Amino acid sequence: MPSYERFIASRLNRRSGAEGESMSRPAVRVAITGMALGLAVMLIAVAVVTGFKREVRAQVIGFGGHIQILPYSNPFGAEQHTEITADSGLIASLAALPHVRCVQPIASIPGVIKTESEFKGVVLKGVDSRYDWDFFAHNMKAGVALNDSASGGNAAVVSSSIARAMKLDVGDDFIVYFMSGSLRARKLRVAGIYETSFSEYDALYIMTDCRLVQTLNGWSPETYSSVELLATDFSALSAALGEVYTLVGNRFSDGGRLFRVESIQEIAPAMFDWLAMLDTNAIVILVLMTLVSGFCMISGLLIIILERRQMIGILKSLGAADGPIRRIFLWQAAALTFKGMAWGNAVGIALIFVQWQWHIIPLDPASYYVSYIPVHLPPLLWLALNAGVAAAALLMTVAPTHITSQVSPAEAMRFD
Repeated sequence: MPSYERFIASRLNRRSGAEGESMSRPAVRVAITGMALGLAVMLIAVAVVTGFKREVRAQVIGFGGHIQILPYSNPFGAEQHTEITADSGLIASLAALPHVRCVQPIASIPGVIKTESEFKGVVLKGVDSRYDWDFFAHNMKAGVALNDSASGGNAAVVSSSIARAMKLDVGDDFIVYFMSGSLRARKLRVAGIYETSFSEYDALYIMTDCRLVQTLNGWSPETYSSVELLATDFSALSAALGEVYTLVGNRFSDGGRLFRVESIQEIAPAMFDWLAMLDTNAIVILVLMTLVSGFCMISGLLIIILERRQMIGILKSLGAADGPIRRIFLWQAAALTFKGMAWGNAVGIALIFVQWQWHIIPLDPASYYVSYIPVHLPPLLWLALNAGVAAAALLMTVAPTHITSQVSPAEAMRFD
């Protein structure tokens, strides 16, 4: 059986908005509308920030992995090393780490593309069969990645910006020149064309066979520029970094060179600092919208309480204590809060779905690294946001209910 406080609150909610309830009708509408708009804005803000972080991180990690093992270079030494030795045993040990999903050795060399009418500086990034092509496959615009269907030492995957600048298409040949002691040239064939939102990276990298780059550098089959590692998830980056550092950090390779271990956050600190600023912006929006929603609820509840002074006086004259009377209005506030949250969720999730499905709001990728506003709202984050908003709103409505204790039964029953 429901308590009489809940029963009276439910009857009040049903009567709110009826003819003659001249004060409570707009108060209820303001409270519900304020809560709905506040929650909708919070959901959209969280979805946009989460989507931005997810997409931008994916772009950066796609080009460099979560963790890189690099040669240690002494800035005061006369000899600077650009390569490390990573044998099959080391690769297997890295791949066996609990929080490491993929290990991909990389060999790179700078070069210049030359066609009949254009030339452009690039970096050839050589990869082998262990390379994870999911990122580039997702961003492939034409052709195929370097797999069995594009086998051969002269196959290359270029970006759409390089292809446009050099007037290349899938199947076209182009010549890359290298200056390493003497001028050398290699003819490559376009196997695929990719396009990401990182124009700086797109304009720089050409993906090709690792053996070609090793040959050009005069390296052995186990010598690389770096080893990229993909963690099981971005949330596991710290754990994976600790495992990799314990295994190889500041240790010598077989070639007598020191390993250096860096996370993608250390390699691209400016990018991750920018993403961290988005968290600050989201927190400010959440706090402001919570205050606005709470103020709307408080204002509406105060109006409702003032309109019900006569009812409060009657209940007190019948022996009701202040606590149960306050609970009547708390139940009423809870009902209004959840009704406003239901509308807020409906509006917010609908707008998020429209943007996710059709990308109706575009962005300049040169400035924002994405071509549209990305949105992502994990279920647990949605649940936590709703729980936090509900708790904050209900706590903020406790204080206004104390005004009921100031109502005098004699004066209230004469109040018209």
